[in-house]
Amino acid sequence: MFKGFRSFLLRGNVVDLAVGIVIGAAFTAVVTGFVTAFLTPLIGVATGAVGDYSKQAFEIGDTTFPYGAFLNALISFVLISAVIYFAVVVPVGKLQSRFEPVKDTPVAKTDCPECLSLVPAAARRCPFCTSELGDRSGLPAQPAQSR
Repeated sequence: MFKGFRSFLLRGNVVDLAVGIVIGAAFTAVVTGFVTAFLTPLIGVATGAVGDYSKQAFEIGDTTFPYGAFLNALISFVLISAVIYFAVVVPVGKLQSRFEPVKDTPVAKTDCPECLSLVPAAARRCPFCTSELGDRSGLPAQPAQSR
């Protein structure tokens, strides 16, 4: 019973997931600190407020609606999303595009008149039935193969 549980915990996916969650929590703390310390006060300077909207509220009748906490959370979410996008997603996307293999362009193909197999359009002989495909004027010349 414990042997199966131990093998489940020590599988690569579970360990990778645990490491990812821990690193994600640490990264979230760093980004939240950056947004709280630098970006939210800048918005406060731009809007003429202190940068802390948590005390903002309005009343209807005897009921108080503290919309400031929601506004603070919304501003933090937008700023954290922007920081993550521009500091993580864009650079990682550019890095991945550098290391992607170059995709080959597809070769134009046509049907062989004898066996109806798909052959490259510039071929002079069918590789399946070895019949000559005729004069292909206008197509790029194929280099002669030495045997």
